[in-house]
Amino acid sequence: MTATPCTYNWAEMTEVPRHRTKLPPEQEALRAKCFHPSGTFIEFKYEEIEQSISQRFEQQVAKYPARLALKARDLSLTYAALNQAANQIAHAILGQRGSREERIASLLGSGPTLPAAMLGVFKAGKVFVYLNPTFPAARINFMLENSQATLLLTNNEHFLFAKELVRNGLELINIDELDSRNSTNNPGISLSPGALAWINYTSGSTGEPKGVVQNHRNLLHLFMTQTNDLHICSEDRISTFTSVAGEVLLAVLNGAASFPANIKKDGLAGIAGWLLQEEITVYNSVPSIFRHFASALRGNEKFSKLRLLRFTGEPLYRTDLELYRKHFPQSCILVNRLSSNEVPAFRQFFINHSTATPDRVVPVGYAIREYEVLLMRDDGGEAGIDECGEVAVKSRHLSPGYWRNPILTREKFLPAPGEEDKRIYRTGDLGYMRPDGCLVYLGRKDFQVKIRGNRVELAEVERALLNLELFNETVVVPMKDHRGEQRLVAYLVPKSPTAVTISALRRSLSEKLPEYMIPSYFVQLHVLPLATNGKVDRSALPPPALVRPELDTPFVPPRNPIEETLAAIWADVLGLDRVGIHDKFLDIGGNSLLATQIISRVFNAFQVQVPLPLFFSAATVAEMTALFDQHAGENPTGRELERILDELDSLTENEAQRLVDEGMPQARKK
Repeated sequence: MTATPCTYNWAEMTEVPRHRTKLPPEQEALRAKCFHPSGTFIEFKYEEIEQSISQRFEQQVAKYPARLALKARDLSLTYAALNQAANQIAHAILGQRGSREERIASLLGSGPTLPAAMLGVFKAGKVFVYLNPTFPAARINFMLENSQATLLLTNNEHFLFAKELVRNGLELINIDELDSRNSTNNPGISLSPGALAWINYTSGSTGEPKGVVQNHRNLLHLFMTQTNDLHICSEDRISTFTSVAGEVLLAVLNGAASFPANIKKDGLAGIAGWLLQEEITVYNSVPSIFRHFASALRGNEKFSKLRLLRFTGEPLYRTDLELYRKHFPQSCILVNRLSSNEVPAFRQFFINHSTATPDRVVPVGYAIREYEVLLMRDDGGEAGIDECGEVAVKSRHLSPGYWRNPILTREKFLPAPGEEDKRIYRTGDLGYMRPDGCLVYLGRKDFQVKIRGNRVELAEVERALLNLELFNETVVVPMKDHRGEQRLVAYLVPKSPTAVTISALRRSLSEKLPEYMIPSYFVQLHVLPLATNGKVDRSALPPPALVRPELDTPFVPPRNPIEETLAAIWADVLGLDRVGIHDKFLDIGGNSLLATQIISRVFNAFQVQVPLPLFFSAATVAEMTALFDQHAGENPTGRELERILDELDSLTENEAQRLVDEGMPQARKK
């Protein structure tokens, strides 16, 4: 479905039950059950959003200086220690750049130094720009240039890569090498609540990333609503599986402890053991991460401390609820949310073991304070009850817009007639409203999709393919694979009959796109099917043949029983008819999460004592077989095998991707 330009009659919207801000009784009852057993919840008052994030954080430091703020495997920081680390970074920034407003970028990975750096940037009165070091250099360079960042924060781990990026006046600070004489006192920089806090780059429909900006007031409003609705308190221990430090703020702005998962780097135990050991009370992730984690649970885990499961970023399915009800206690409440970078969580649905969910897709629920949802038809009228429409959000707490992109800002953010302090954001999402005001999310109106929790503009992938100058036409569509996971399929019309191998195509794309944006399947056609209006008829595109693709490497069949078993496991997980023993994992559609599935099944099948990093270094069936030869006779105990499987099951996509990148090195992305 494509977006149809139209003029929406926003002024004619009427107040009907679908815009209710009061929860139905059963939802209100579940929300009330979200209290921590300690009963230490303190309301986040509305007037407290009229400050900066660093001010709110410093208030928590004053209340809880000795309380745990942040814990990773090799580092635990109290509120006082985290504050001192952030202050040292802030003073280093101020000493090098002064106090004027600027954009400060970070290239730090997902370790515990990232939250300290973000808070340090806020304390220095600057705007934070997050850069993912796993992205190609070309993409990072675009973000640096577009954001007009003047300084890049990095650490020892990423220092050499950061040095390659520093040019055109961009300065560099290695926070691992900060002068110990830097002050640890609060800088005392005064910031307006309306000052910009960060720029977060997402996939853009024009083929280039777009920077979504947010200010301190809007972010504090988000944390206020989440704090009060979920009763976040200082006794909570909150997990995060995202590389973006913003997830940590929900904890440290409430005196709670944040536990950023960093298994790929620090070798933490499996998620199940980790949740139990650290007595995590609030679990946050995208549904696909939960799906991989919960599917591997054995049924004997007792998550007695876990009171909340929070999901956003992807559709949540009824089968996910079955996993929740099977493995998690009745005291644990599940919260499904709808959000975007442009407008934080604006809908939420509370679920317990007895909540009725007749549809395959779980609703995203009811209104959150000061976010009104409007549903509009393509002809400009308001969608009726149970009628599909585009989701728009009216609020005074929307993103200010897109960095250095006023045209797109005006297109997506519209004035709210009669309410000068509010605007309307067209999300591009489709949904319908039930009679009681419950919103059901149906997907994207345009060609934007979520791949393992990451937002992808299909146009950006298509542009990257066309820029290779090998194809006359390209079209990229999402498709569910045999396991129900969303994958990308690229349809290509080549310029010449000369065959293009998938191996070469993937190598070229990896220089421009993150791993999750590279299609899993490539289908070459003589022409693309057209609809009567002359546009590509996406519904007529043939499904990809689930066969081994054309590679640089010729097919070599298994030579012995071990290789036969391994090749069968690889083929089953990847959804292919066959896998040759020299076929490279990434070339045949592998990704980080599939790697963990393959290795988990291999451990179960062979029970060989091979260190996990070595398994991730095995890029082919033949290399994996060679590992078995090297470690023959080294069989793990039952407890050790369970620990290894738990560790595998716990790997998030980012963590597994790190192991894949380190174990199966690609050409440096330049």
